[in-house]
Amino acid sequence: MSEALILETKGLAMAFGGLKVFSGLDFAMRPGERHAVIGPNGAGKSTFVGLLTGLLQPTAGTVWLNGQDITRATPAQRVAAGLARTFQINTLFPSLCPLEALVLALCQRDHVAGLSLSPVVRRGPQLDEAQDVLALFGLSDFATLPTRELAYGQQRVLEVALAYALRPTLLLLDEPAAGLTTAQGHALFEHLTTLSQGTSVLFIEHDMGLVFRYADRVSVLASGSLIAQGTPAEIRAHEGVRSAYLGH
Repeated sequence: MSEALILETKGLAMAFGGLKVFSGLDFAMRPGERHAVIGPNGAGKSTFVGLLTGLLQPTAGTVWLNGQDITRATPAQRVAAGLARTFQINTLFPSLCPLEALVLALCQRDHVAGLSLSPVVRRGPQLDEAQDVLALFGLSDFATLPTRELAYGQQRVLEVALAYALRPTLLLLDEPAAGLTTAQGHALFEHLTTLSQGTSVLFIEHDMGLVFRYADRVSVLASGSLIAQGTPAEIRAHEGVRSAYLGH
């Protein structure tokens, strides 16, 4: 893997029986960038996420993260290597408040024994960090509300905050704006612009307004192939992308 890349796939192939999803997919992502992956339905975006996170194993090819071959690593091993992700559907604990959820996640990250939520105040370092993360994502005013009482947009932000709290070098967001209003989507991505340069962000997204405003680079999947990779301006002007996906 090139030292200048945080994430790279080489010759990645995936097939389900006789159905070929990818064949020879080469992908590259630079450190510190916000990188969007787009493509029409059926382009293989969900399969790509599964291969990066370890939920799926490729039929051929390799996946590299931070210079480490993680092709056969388990999802837990990939988290330890610096990869954290969110899902299209919320995976939160509805009875916990954001502060409790973050303290629990931080204790797990720090391998603190006896992960009891009672009392949270005994987790001094984790409590302080949890409050800092809540402030970073604009959730301080809702820190002690049960998660089930948060608005859907706030729950999506909380899920990103929980993933970020793991201190990943690569934060993978699977359709983070799904179900959000336009304003909520932009608010979420504004938070992502404030993250440490030590955290690269890879996101799968359908909203082209968010993609072209917040991505540093964009990769386009279509029919199981990477048909283009470049800046938002380059992708807008790419004839193949315009005909295959953008529709003009």
